[in-house]
Amino acid sequence: MTMGSVAQLGDAAAVQSILEQAHDAFVSLDATGAVRAWNTAAERLFGWSSEEALGRDVFGLIAPAALRRRYERGLAVLRERGSEVLPDRRMELVVADRAGREFPIEAALQLDSGPHGVAAVHAFVHDISARQEARRQLEAERTFLQALLDSLDVGVIACDAHGRMSVTNQVARRLYPAFPDAPAEPEDWPRAYHLFTPDGRTHLRSEQVPLARALAGEHVDGQHLMICPPEGRARRCLVNARPLITGDGQRLGAVLAVRDITDRHRAQALREAQDAVAVALAESSSAEQAAGGVLAAVVQALGWTYGECWQVGPDQRHLVRISRWSPPGQGPAPSAGGEPVRVRPGQGLPGTVWRSGRAAWIADLQADGNALLPGQAAPQAGLRAAVALPVRSGRQVLGVLVLCTDAVQQVDHDLVDLLDGVCAHVGRYLERTRAEELALDLAESRRHFDQVLSQIDDNVWSAQITPDGQLRSVFQGSNAAAVLGVQPPGDLNVGTVLTERIHPEDRAAWDAFRSELATGRAAQAECRVIGLDGRTRWIWMRGTPRRERGRVFVDGISTDVTERHRLAEERDRIKDELVALVSHELRNPVGAIRGYVEMLLDTPGLSDVQLRFAEVIDRTSTHLLHLVDDLLDLARLEAGHIAIDARPTSLTRLVRQAADDHRAAVGTRRLTLDLETEVPLLVHADPLRLRQVLDNLLSNAIKYTPDDGAVTVTVTAGDPRPGPADGDGAHGPGAVLTVADTGIGIPPEEYGQLFSRFFRAATARTAGIKGTGLGLAITKAIVEAHGGTISARPRDGGGTVVTVRLPAALDPS
Repeated sequence: MTMGSVAQLGDAAAVQSILEQAHDAFVSLDATGAVRAWNTAAERLFGWSSEEALGRDVFGLIAPAALRRRYERGLAVLRERGSEVLPDRRMELVVADRAGREFPIEAALQLDSGPHGVAAVHAFVHDISARQEARRQLEAERTFLQALLDSLDVGVIACDAHGRMSVTNQVARRLYPAFPDAPAEPEDWPRAYHLFTPDGRTHLRSEQVPLARALAGEHVDGQHLMICPPEGRARRCLVNARPLITGDGQRLGAVLAVRDITDRHRAQALREAQDAVAVALAESSSAEQAAGGVLAAVVQALGWTYGECWQVGPDQRHLVRISRWSPPGQGPAPSAGGEPVRVRPGQGLPGTVWRSGRAAWIADLQADGNALLPGQAAPQAGLRAAVALPVRSGRQVLGVLVLCTDAVQQVDHDLVDLLDGVCAHVGRYLERTRAEELALDLAESRRHFDQVLSQIDDNVWSAQITPDGQLRSVFQGSNAAAVLGVQPPGDLNVGTVLTERIHPEDRAAWDAFRSELATGRAAQAECRVIGLDGRTRWIWMRGTPRRERGRVFVDGISTDVTERHRLAEERDRIKDELVALVSHELRNPVGAIRGYVEMLLDTPGLSDVQLRFAEVIDRTSTHLLHLVDDLLDLARLEAGHIAIDARPTSLTRLVRQAADDHRAAVGTRRLTLDLETEVPLLVHADPLRLRQVLDNLLSNAIKYTPDDGAVTVTVTAGDPRPGPADGDGAHGPGAVLTVADTGIGIPPEEYGQLFSRFFRAATARTAGIKGTGLGLAITKAIVEAHGGTISARPRDGGGTVVTVRLPAALDPS
């Protein structure tokens, strides 16, 4: 600095000498930024001599062109506001020397105040290029060290001697999604960093924290702990820790290395659980025992608190809890008092999973508000989190597995996948167990079924109806010998054997039986079968079809009714003989009685009482003689001993004659008798026997029709072949006679017996109407002797309709 400049500073010679000899550059500026002082060190630093620098704008000398305006604005702010903008009066700038080389400097400022703000600025300036280079190298070393730490597969955390965290790496930070920003004292580390014992429920004590132990000088190897942040997944860790000590024994702090073994530990635990599940299932003799073993294995492996297993009940409408388990002394299980052991779909967590068929995870039962079981608050039972999974067999849900813990647990999809595998294992076991139970039940049922079948004489069978209508044997009972005479071999198709061995006269009935079954309707038939032993048996077969997977099966029973047929034939023979005998033996005495009664009635002088008694005997004997004649007629007709004198006969004329003869009885009953006839119809019939048929039909219609009723007789030409409700008849042209009444009718189930001997309908017996039950039997025998048919059916609106079909007389030409 020249003397002139020092004189301008107004300083003493000693101050000038100090400034000239100073190592740092000294620059003094006025309020406008003009240079007032510029010492030798400044000349060396910037390359401008003091003569060149004095009086010039400092920014024109040392400011890089890109920064000049910025520096000028900064000087203006400094001039206006003074030292408040630079509390420590130091600043770092980038400047340029005379050659244009830019470099960093640090300036220590002294401000002189004037009446209008800062009047002068004095600055000691030194080049800090070396310092910044050292700083860059230090930062690079720090970056390298951090990259090195982040490349490790273990977490690293270090603290200084006062317990302040100074170093962490990426793995360590991943353990804490929200790493605490504020430093914590060592005694607060367990709660600040959410450190727990391996059970995940108890906080570590401060002296148990690995870093605290290392800070105290202890070497820690393989300490297990849990990190359970409130937000995020709990982690299981294995920790080593060491104190940091220099070579001269100075303790700098402590460092730990933490390895996340959550997945490895869980995989190992679940492998052990799966092994334990497999053992439990293999050693279990029931679903309940298996469920208990599975729950114990899984709950212990997870370190959870409680588990229960539910199975779909036999009614398929409820879940039934078959087992529950919790470690002894480890947290309360839900109280059994009043707790349901059956739930419906959608009821509670088990019912919800059953209905949806999907796993459900409740991270916090208290916050979620969902009950573990209906009517019970899970938090009150000490449970905080739950997961429930369906136990399936294919698409079918067989049950639900529920696992609970007493700590909040966020959703862990990997764990759900692993537990789903356990549930699949349990599902296969339940399906296999159910199949075995069903097989045992089926075998037991089959044994009982065979025992029952062995106690009856009937043969029980099942057969499939093939597409061509044949019966292929599927099952034969143990009494097939009742049908075939000997027990057939097991591989013999009994259906084919029956078809081959049906009596030729019964083949039509057998074919009709098969055809009816093929339509899907139940059927029965009685046929004669020539057995494998050569004997012919009457077999009564009943079958009921069923469809199964597009095929038609028939379940049936066959009964040997040969003895019944023999007895029936013997009974009919004996009955016919008895009727003929009795009728013949009665006819002569009855005839004698009538003869004597006629003589009495012709005797003069009888009193009124005697005459009345004789008339009663006459009427009674006449009725008895008609009854005997009916019995003899029926016996002769059925035996074929009465010849029918068939000739062309006017059916129309006979009907009118019969109607006229019955009008007196019709009038006394106030009945209406209507005739509906076409042109005269000739039939090939015995007129006497045909008149007997007409009299029987009209007598029955009038007898069983209440007063004020109606009887209608219709005669039409028509096919003598019957309709669906009629029996077989002759073919060719013919006549149809119909007698309809509005009488008391016949129960539908009794129409099949209407033409049997001595049969009287329940309605007639209830009404108290007398009769012998022989009229319609004789009528049927006469009609059939003419080659005709007779049938009966209910009349619409009440009453009965009887239809007789007769063949017409041959054309005389």
